[in-house]
Amino acid sequence: MRTAGPQHTTTATAERGRAARAGVPTIPLPRDPARPLTAGPAVPAAASTGVAELLRGPVRPATVLLSVPAAVYLAVATPQGTDVVGVLTADAARLPLGLVLSRPSNGRPLVGAPAGARASVGGGRVVVGDLTVSAAAWWDPRPRLPGLRPVLLPEGVRTLRTALYGDGPHSAFTLPGLPGGPSGPLAALRGAVRRADLDAALRTATRLVGLGPGLTPAGDDVLAGTVAGLVLMGHPAAERFGAGVHALAAGRTTELSRALLKHAAAGRVSGEFAAVVRALIGQGDLDAALATLLATGSTSGRAMALGLSTAIDLADRTTRTR
Repeated sequence: MRTAGPQHTTTATAERGRAARAGVPTIPLPRDPARPLTAGPAVPAAASTGVAELLRGPVRPATVLLSVPAAVYLAVATPQGTDVVGVLTADAARLPLGLVLSRPSNGRPLVGAPAGARASVGGGRVVVGDLTVSAAAWWDPRPRLPGLRPVLLPEGVRTLRTALYGDGPHSAFTLPGLPGGPSGPLAALRGAVRRADLDAALRTATRLVGLGPGLTPAGDDVLAGTVAGLVLMGHPAAERFGAGVHALAAGRTTELSRALLKHAAAGRVSGEFAAVVRALIGQGDLDAALATLLATGSTSGRAMALGLSTAIDLADRTTRTR
């Protein structure tokens, strides 16, 4: 394990000096997890109402899960277990657990914090080392849709399917890190859809939870898109399905991914996913919204879109008048 010493301090100072000379403001975060937390001047952010309870509640200890140029994710200890809050730059995916800064990642508003570094969340703010972020505005990660069961535009649904499958069969769809072929979990999920069997689809979740590389494995993203889609379309079994998936995720995937599955079960989604859902009911440019969602992350956007398409098919087949 590398320890902070004179050479490291000199390097970090030089990096910040070069950034300052280039006119780029930086907010240094501590590399020493033992360094005491001191709240500095607060940087305003637009906070998701999905984490309002955590932000407005008492100050709780947290630790850094991951820090990248576009985001810092914190694990927060609560009486119910562990929750996750993210500090996101303006060009990061607008996740339902995030506080979004006004500056993009190329402005370097976040400068590396090691995993395990101490932080705190509560009292209206997030503190990570020298960075203090306050909730200056709020945004709702659950898209407002007309009625309990909004009607999707048929041409929009066709556009979504074409974006995912092209002219090929659904079975041809693959995601990196997920086994393909007729015995793979995606094929099993499609089979459950064809049979209009919601319970079989939920059983498939045991094969998808935690499957794939990354902080949000592709299998989880497929499930999050499916759960959120069922909730937002008002499927009568959406609550049971979402609770089942979230329960399966305990101890089987990352803390961030499990937190996102919890938000999906409440219909809280990323801004990119919400834009596609709204466009499917005629509120917005579907082609532009789909392009943005599909470009999110290495596999996350495509996996979420596949989950949404799966939810649409499940809702259509399992609620159809027989």
